[in-house]
Amino acid sequence: MSAPITDRLRGIHAATIVPLTPDFRMDEAALAAHLTTVSHTPGIRGLLVNGHAGENFVLDAEEKRRVIAIARRIAPPDCLICAGVNAESSLEAAREAAAAEAAGADILLVFPPNSWALGHDADCVAIHHDHVLGATGLPLLLYGAPVGAGAMAYSAWTLERLAAEPRIVGIKDGSWEVAAYEANRRRLLALRPDFAVLGSGDEHLLTSYIIGSHGSQVSLAALAPALLAQFYDAATEGDWDRARTLHEAIYPLSVAIYRDAPGGRATARIKAALRRLGQIPCDAVRPPQPSATSSERAALDRAMEAAGMLERA
Repeated sequence: MSAPITDRLRGIHAATIVPLTPDFRMDEAALAAHLTTVSHTPGIRGLLVNGHAGENFVLDAEEKRRVIAIARRIAPPDCLICAGVNAESSLEAAREAAAAEAAGADILLVFPPNSWALGHDADCVAIHHDHVLGATGLPLLLYGAPVGAGAMAYSAWTLERLAAEPRIVGIKDGSWEVAAYEANRRRLLALRPDFAVLGSGDEHLLTSYIIGSHGSQVSLAALAPALLAQFYDAATEGDWDRARTLHEAIYPLSVAIYRDAPGGRATARIKAALRRLGQIPCDAVRPPQPSATSSERAALDRAMEAAGMLERA
């Protein structure tokens, strides 16, 4: 008998990137190599494909399907494949969900449409998730948007309404703010003690683990999977001295990738770091995003040197 889906959500789940060629086509060979490296790292429990790090907002439907199919073929059999669903139209989101299930996904992460950053009605959130639920038999994860992402973050009432649906089994909490993370976690676990609250703010993982976290879906694990897996294990075992030591290596990386404006630069920076390590041949990102700047690359080099990663490259 297979483990319950919430048990499989424990641990570190890497939010992977999609390597591109210089003319912005998907590089399937490089993608397969990237997914192999990450998914076969000891301690990595799953992959989040077609997430924000995977540029899901600029991939077409067939490209998203191919990413899932390649991940399912490459990853170990017990590696959980979570596929992001990100579409402005609920009808398109439903089509994405059905295609993801057919391609081999185990669970879906439903992103709020980008237009919701300008404001949304609570009923439209429910309708959007209902369309996805109706298109697939897979369980769903909610996406808790950063508190700084306009109106995209869900209200307490909306979270409770969504979590009352049994097939919605957890949330990738990317609040990116410790107080909001703890408040969401307490609220959801009071409603459903079995709900999987994944502390997934790459810049405050240590704090999330001290408060409590079911697991994490983080793009930092696409760059440093072994380091993140060791960090989670130390925290889970209550070895806080070791966890703090690993945090000291992780923190400069998280700052170099996620901290500095403009927002939305994490994927470009992760790709630049992976190319610097020789793990992908090209660090192009799809327009309108530009590739990493010289100052971003210098900051990444300093952070990777501090973590000992360039010495291993």
